[in-house]
Amino acid sequence: MRTSVVLDRSLDLVLAALTPGNRLVCLVMLRTGLRVGDVVSLRADQIGRRFTVRESKTGKSRRVSLPGWLVDQIKAEAHGSAWAFPSPRDPKKHRTRQAVWKDIKRAQQAFRIKLNLGSHSMRKAYAVELMAKYGDIERVRRALDHEYITTTMLYAFADRLPPVSHKRVKR
Repeated sequence: MRTSVVLDRSLDLVLAALTPGNRLVCLVMLRTGLRVGDVVSLRADQIGRRFTVRESKTGKSRRVSLPGWLVDQIKAEAHGSAWAFPSPRDPKKHRTRQAVWKDIKRAQQAFRIKLNLGSHSMRKAYAVELMAKYGDIERVRRALDHEYITTTMLYAFADRLPPVSHKRVKR
């Protein structure tokens, strides 16, 4: 099932309704375009204004940057843990991508947002924002580290695609 992208006031509502740790994860995704699994597995000593991430899906390294205020909030959230986003239940482990997804779904339902939101919606929002800012699909493709431009087009123009109905059609 495809996740939707949301760029309007609904995104602000969803972010505001998330737990503080999950909100920080989403903010990092919105600023970097990283996948949720790569964000939650960041180590506290890795985080800085500019740092390198090895993407788990592709195995490729990528340089990303974050604003100082976000770095400060992440370090405060880590409060001595080895993980930038420690699990609320066990600080020796990192937060799970499933927990972030579940929190986004909870916030979406709380505001009765009809779109299919998930953690991947943040990556799509990053692509749409990058496309609006630069107008260069190749630049967006490189930023997302997609192999095919057609994949990038699904992300970068996600705000222009009609919502997908997932209802089964009787034959």
